[in-house]
Amino acid sequence: MSAYLMLLACVIVGGLGVVHGYLTFFSHVFAPRDVELAQAMLRVSPRISSATTMWRAGQGFHASHSLGALLFALIYGYLSLQQPALLFASVALQLIGAVYLLCLALLAFRYWFKVPQRGVVLATVCYLLACWLA
Repeated sequence: MSAYLMLLACVIVGGLGVVHGYLTFFSHVFAPRDVELAQAMLRVSPRISSATTMWRAGQGFHASHSLGALLFALIYGYLSLQQPALLFASVALQLIGAVYLLCLALLAFRYWFKVPQRGVVLATVCYLLACWLA
C-alpha cells in the first residue's frame, strides 16, 4: 500500500511537471495579458545580468521548475517500484522528499493558483501517508 501511495504522489508531481513544461514552451498561458508588458519583458534585462531578458529568464525558471518536479517523480517513483525497502528504511530519503513537497505546497499557496495547489497538496498527503504506513 505504501509503495502505491508513493507512486501516486510521484504520478501527480510528474504530471504537474510535464504539463507545466508543455505549457511553458507550447502555449502562451504564462505570457502577461498586457501587451506592453510582454514587449518590455522581451527587451529588458534583469539587474543581475544583461545577457538575458526577463522573458528568457522566466522561460528558464519555468523549465527548471518542471525539471525539478520530473526529477522528484522519476527518482521517488523508481524507488517506490524497484527499491521500496530501501526507500522506506531510509529516514533521510523520506525527509528529503517530504521537505521538497512541503516546500512546493508553501510555494503553491503563496504564488500559484488552485490547480497546482490542489495537486501538490494531494501529492504531499499521499507521500506522507505512504511514509507513515510503511
